[in-house]
Amino acid sequence: MITHKELEDFLLEFDGAWLDYPFGKDFAVYKIRSKNETSKDKMFALIAENSNPVRISLKCDPQLSLNLQTKYESVLPGYHLNKKHWITIICSGQLTEGEIKDLIRLSYRLVNDSK
Repeated sequence: MITHKELEDFLLEFDGAWLDYPFGKDFAVYKIRSKNETSKDKMFALIAENSNPVRISLKCDPQLSLNLQTKYESVLPGYHLNKKHWITIICSGQLTEGEIKDLIRLSYRLVNDSK
């Protein structure tokens, strides 16, 4: 199973990505730094600290989100997020590391394209 550290290392490889704790110490929030002063930095991933297995929330296409939730017990509507556009993945091994990384790439792209 993928670890919090492995996910964090991957998340911080993206252009402009940085780690913040705007909701307190319980949630690591990964944001994309805005390229101009008029826009806000936007989050593209959240990881619940000390969750075992790791829980990561990502932005997702609404139709893909529904398909994933139907197919996998470990994919849930986004915890405390817009349930249409965000998913929470319990990294229990049901999804492969590659599938999780693909969903992270999608989340980054969706958020970055909307800036």
